[in-house]
Amino acid sequence: MKQSQELLTKIKDHTAVVGVIGLGYVGLPLVREFCAAGFKVIGFDIDARKVSMLRAGRTYIRHLPAGDFTKLIRGRRFTPTTDMGQLKTPDAILICVPTPLDKMREPDMTYVRGTTEEIAKRLRKGQLVVLESTTYPGTTREVVRPLFDATGLKLERDYFLAFSPEREDPGRTDITTRDIAKVVGGAGPDSSLLATALYGEAFTTVVPVSSCEVAEACKILENVYRSVNIALVNELKVIFDQMGIDIWEVIEAAKTKPFGYKAFYPGPGLGGHCIPIDPLYLAWKAREFGKPTRFIELAAEINTFMPEYVINKVIHALNTRRKALNGARVLVLGLAYKKDVDDVRESPSVTLIELLQQRGAKVSYHDPFIPAAKPMREHNITHMRSVPLTPASLKKFDCVLIATDHSSVDYDLLRRHARLIVDTRNAMGRKKQPTRRVIKA
Repeated sequence: MKQSQELLTKIKDHTAVVGVIGLGYVGLPLVREFCAAGFKVIGFDIDARKVSMLRAGRTYIRHLPAGDFTKLIRGRRFTPTTDMGQLKTPDAILICVPTPLDKMREPDMTYVRGTTEEIAKRLRKGQLVVLESTTYPGTTREVVRPLFDATGLKLERDYFLAFSPEREDPGRTDITTRDIAKVVGGAGPDSSLLATALYGEAFTTVVPVSSCEVAEACKILENVYRSVNIALVNELKVIFDQMGIDIWEVIEAAKTKPFGYKAFYPGPGLGGHCIPIDPLYLAWKAREFGKPTRFIELAAEINTFMPEYVINKVIHALNTRRKALNGARVLVLGLAYKKDVDDVRESPSVTLIELLQQRGAKVSYHDPFIPAAKPMREHNITHMRSVPLTPASLKKFDCVLIATDHSSVDYDLLRRHARLIVDTRNAMGRKKQPTRRVIKA
């Protein structure tokens, strides 16, 4: 029997073992879905702390309850480990590792390449490997496949390879991982068939496409679309502010049109692991073909500028109250990159804190989901701790800068006790009784 047929049989009868590399915001939801579908899952991560926390019944991602995984571990459905030697065990391996930018703002394939090399050391006949990490079109075939081919095993005969972009939206409650359509592109027909079958057992909808490259481009398109449209409303916010027009009111009016318009909202900058990074992967790849990516680069320029714009609004707001930013006590409200999550990846809040500190401000932060600042690749604010939000604490600050509009924050408390509020999320605009102490930015 062909290797593909043997693996397909295992997938259909749920005897296939699934391996997930990277137990973060993408990997853990996959673990949960494949376990729920009846598969045994081995979860791999180089961070021993994460593995220890899972084994101890604790979570490190707020919207993924530890109890879900404790039950799976006790039931021997899920085995978290740091032992890459076990990579020979799974029949299907899903790669969910970071794809950041390097200091030159170019794709950093360190994690993808390193993970692929670890798999290649143990690659055996009959295994399916699927890359889920968002990347530029061509990565699966140009970076991953050569390392597997170097083992002497043959694609489509001995092993199988595909790309299926992660589409997680951390903190979202109106749709589950299972119900997000799963796009799948194989490096060959058998690879496509097997990857489609595998995800079909755990996801409601699977969307097969003709190649890895189409699947890779699909995710890039989604994030370029968002980046460009967010940049558009950010630019309009700056323009309308000069005209004395409230961009938030304009958006609310525009979105009453039932066709031809989708609302995007401005903010203090882009955050998360997708929108600030992924479009630049395509811009980098396009240079190989001698093609400019003007929309992508302009959008990145506008979005990257937004923290500076916000800081200037803070400076102006303080100046009108005869207060300099140098020496001012500023509370940044929200460290996460978006509301109601504990995810700080690429968060503009961190950039705002650093810009404020560079200008001499004494900065604190409050975030109900992040009691202590988390380690980040390019920032070091781990010495900071979330301060309480009370009438007494608010009176100590010259300005409160709303960077993230968490739902659980008492904005009426802010309105009553904060001396000055600079609001980048229209969090205060949703309340009644406007006040001159609230400045939109």
